[in-house]
Amino acid sequence: MTDVLRRGRASLALSFFAQGVAFALLVTRIPAIQDRYGVSDALLPVFLAAVPILAGVGSVATERLVKRIPPSRVLRWSQPVVLLALLGVGAGERMVEMGVALAAFGLAVGALDASMNMLGVSLQRAYGRSIMLSFHAAYSLGGIVGASLAWVGAHWDLALFVSYLPVVVVLLPVALVGSRWYVDGGGGDEVVPEAAGERGPVVFKMLLPLCLVMTFAYIGDSTVSNWSAKYLQDVLGSSEQLATVPYNVYMVTTLVGRAIGDFGVRRFGAVVVVRGGALVAAAGFAVVASAPGAWVGMLGFTLVGVGLCVLVPQTFAAAGRLFPGASDVAVARLNVFNYVGFLIGSPLVGALGDAWSYRRAMLVPMVLVLVTLGYARSFAAQPDRYGDGHERPRTADVGRGSNGL
Repeated sequence: MTDVLRRGRASLALSFFAQGVAFALLVTRIPAIQDRYGVSDALLPVFLAAVPILAGVGSVATERLVKRIPPSRVLRWSQPVVLLALLGVGAGERMVEMGVALAAFGLAVGALDASMNMLGVSLQRAYGRSIMLSFHAAYSLGGIVGASLAWVGAHWDLALFVSYLPVVVVLLPVALVGSRWYVDGGGGDEVVPEAAGERGPVVFKMLLPLCLVMTFAYIGDSTVSNWSAKYLQDVLGSSEQLATVPYNVYMVTTLVGRAIGDFGVRRFGAVVVVRGGALVAAAGFAVVASAPGAWVGMLGFTLVGVGLCVLVPQTFAAAGRLFPGASDVAVARLNVFNYVGFLIGSPLVGALGDAWSYRRAMLVPMVLVLVTLGYARSFAAQPDRYGDGHERPRTADVGRGSNGL
């Protein structure tokens, strides 16, 4: 394995980590943001929905951008925008300033998520073995760090700007320096000549199962992140303090599962890992729906984390295998369904919970995750792609490093 690949992997993992920190600092301080700008409960969902919608726009724009410039360059400049937009959210005083900062955050996050996963897919192809889960493990670690820093800020009643500034001061220069070693793997769109109208519909048809898996995974993820605390407190009768535990445990299990998940893919193959993850996640939601008390409910959410954590990284990796010469386009399109699932999940569970019951509402993400089993074959290695199983014995040509741009 060349030093170029090792540096590229380390620098990309750092970007995933920084993104995890930034996103966690935003979403875990939403109540403080609401108080700072005087956003009403009725208006808050509009702002919250706007971020993933704009992120989807940013992901689509990235698909166009990478036809002209390498993904490493998109990532190099979108990450500082995300960090500065986070700081802008904490620095503003009027609602319009918050709106501008959140809009910049959303657009840049879409470009950042798409370009990070483009580079991750191409690096995995260069390595010839599963490493995608390790990048998402770095993201989970960043989320835990960000959530912990947010807790410190809330505990000490720090102003948002004061809470965000040290993080941005540290991460911004580190990310810029690390971007020198990004590696582009040549996942352009030359294999899919959509301009000639030849394979565009075929590509979407082949990508659709992965898009559905991505959507279902994020519906499950948003269910945990948005409803676990309320479910434990209102349905299972836990204390307010105990109700904060499931999401933290969920993040920790996500980190652990992703940290070891690549070994499972190398040993058993992506299809087995995806099927196992879907079954464990579905079992977790079933435990949550039938839990007699808070501790059993927390066990259920823990199982959900163990199962869901492998689905998203493997979905990106599968897109790279399906379209080895058009992986950038495939990843950008697939990434949009990340935000679709995020937008659908929380309102869906909330509406079903109010109209039906929250216990029964938890069965909906369970069923959707089980649907993933029907698409598991889409995660199989293709014999004309890399390897006839799930490994490749030697490293491929990595393309170009970002220093040569």
